[in-house]
Amino acid sequence: MAQDDSVVSAQWLHEHLGQPDVKVLDASWYMPVEKRDPWQEYQVAHIPGALFFDIDGIVDLTTDLPHMLPSQEAFAAAVSALDIKNHDKVIVYDGKGFFSAPRVWWMFRVYGHNKIWVLDGGLPQWRTSGFVLESSTPGDAVQKTKAANSVVERIYNGQLASDVTFQTEFQPHIFWTLEKVKHNMDAQSHQVVDARSKGRFDGVAPEPREGVRSGHIPGTKCVPFPEMFDDAPMLLPADEIRKKFEQAGISLDRPIVVTCGSGVTACILALGLYRIGKQDIPVYDGSWTEWEALPDHDYPKVTSNVLN
Repeated sequence: MAQDDSVVSAQWLHEHLGQPDVKVLDASWYMPVEKRDPWQEYQVAHIPGALFFDIDGIVDLTTDLPHMLPSQEAFAAAVSALDIKNHDKVIVYDGKGFFSAPRVWWMFRVYGHNKIWVLDGGLPQWRTSGFVLESSTPGDAVQKTKAANSVVERIYNGQLASDVTFQTEFQPHIFWTLEKVKHNMDAQSHQVVDARSKGRFDGVAPEPREGVRSGHIPGTKCVPFPEMFDDAPMLLPADEIRKKFEQAGISLDRPIVVTCGSGVTACILALGLYRIGKQDIPVYDGSWTEWEALPDHDYPKVTSNVLN
């Protein structure tokens, strides 16, 4: 385990599993079109001792945008309900290997907890390594997940949370809002990099969400998130990650902000950039789903002129 890297190996986790200060979270989440139930899959098979972190439950309940970052108070209460302390090392994984786990990695970092790593290769790599999975879910684990979700609802209903033991410290420099992205169109202080597929980015492939057009924010470059890992999937070595960004016309000497469809896969780019020493990459939380829904004259959209 290295503090200056964003992932840990399955071997490392296997050797340290069960230590009181090592907490494991299953943060599996899937696109609605996949029709998969991550909570049900967690209960069928998960890394021993892992708790489920619900990306659609620990959210900002004041917006219709999907799985937006919850308030500082709500996040602290939810993490406390999951029995995670500030001194704990948190290892987060997902069922695809690299998909939704980096989102939770980023959420913890936004609220000041840097003892957080993604399991390199996620559940697929754990299986490939031949390590055991737990197929029964203790009542305590179910209770903690439900408690984390319900305390978020209570806070957004104006109630106070009790027993909040996890202390947060907001890091605004890695959390970008719509206003910051809009301002950056003129200021151009940051290069904007989109993690979606080239087809969606160019506006020639449909978005997975109904009613959302494809295309991109003006001036944005595209580095599809699967370019951060190999087929295993394992996070690429630093020199290969550098090449991916340079080949897309991105200067690694200038500031970068990452975006995607709804703030999930952008975090995979942030994870890759962390490996090459760029540890403070901001994520545009609302991403394309927020930008696309706003009036075109104020929030212009770009599509490719290339016809298939």
